[in-house]
Amino acid sequence: MKNPLILVTNDDGITAPGLRSLIEFMKEIGDVVVVAPDSPQSGMGHAITIDNTLYSKKVIIDKDKGAPAEYSCSGTPADCVKLALQELLDRKPDIVVSGINHGSNASINVIYSGTMSAAIEAGIEGIPAIGFSLLDYSWKADFSGVGRSAKKIVQEALTQGMPRGTVLNVNIPKTDGAEPKGIKICRQARANWREKFDRRKSPTGREYFWLTGEFELLDKGEDTDIHALSEGFVSVVPTQFDLTAHHAIQQLNSWNFNE
Repeated sequence: MKNPLILVTNDDGITAPGLRSLIEFMKEIGDVVVVAPDSPQSGMGHAITIDNTLYSKKVIIDKDKGAPAEYSCSGTPADCVKLALQELLDRKPDIVVSGINHGSNASINVIYSGTMSAAIEAGIEGIPAIGFSLLDYSWKADFSGVGRSAKKIVQEALTQGMPRGTVLNVNIPKTDGAEPKGIKICRQARANWREKFDRRKSPTGREYFWLTGEFELLDKGEDTDIHALSEGFVSVVPTQFDLTAHHAIQQLNSWNFNE
C-alpha cells in the first residue's frame, strides 16, 4: 500500500519556520513534496500570475537524508498549487496542506489569506486541503506544540474523507510550545478590520500610505473560531469556495425585473 502523497505549501516563503515545521510533521504521515513561494506572499489572497512569467526550480533547503523534493516558485500561493498539480507532480496528491502561517487566519482574515487560498485552490481541484495558522506573527514563533494537533487533523481527513466542496481553516492558539487544550469545530466569527492609512512622505517628498488597522470583533457567540482560540483550543472551520448566498435566492426571485 502506497503512503499518502502530501503536497505542502505556504504563503510566508519556502524558508519560513512554519513551513519547515509542517514538513517535519507531515513526513511522519506520508510522502511529502513541497512547492512554495520563493519570497513572502502574505495577504495575496487568491491572486494568480497572468501578466508575468512564472519561474520554478528544484531547491535543497534541508540536507538531511530522506528530505522531500522541494520546488520554489516565483508566484503566489495559488500559483504554487496550480503549478504543482499541472507540471511538477507525477501523481495527484492525496491531500494538500498549507502553512503553518505566522499569524492568525481566523474570522475575516480568511478572505485575505494566501495560506488559505492555496488550500482553496486544491479544494477547487477536488483534493482534500487544510490551511494551518499559528497565532504568533514572530519569525521565531515556537511551533513545537503544534505537531500533535496538526497530525491528528490531517490523519482524520485522510481516514474519514473531507466533506465535498469544503476546505478546513485551522487556527492554533499561541502556546509557547505547550499543547493546546483540544480541537473544536467552529463557525467563522463575524468581524471586520477598522482600517487606517498612515500618510507619510518619502525623503524626496513623495507622499505614500502605510495600511494599519484594528481588528473589530462583532460576534459574541461561543461557537466561533475566535472564542475557541481565546480559550486555548485549536479552531477548525469548514470553509467553502462556493460563494453563492443560497439563502438570498428566494428573496431575489421576488424582485420584478419586468417593470
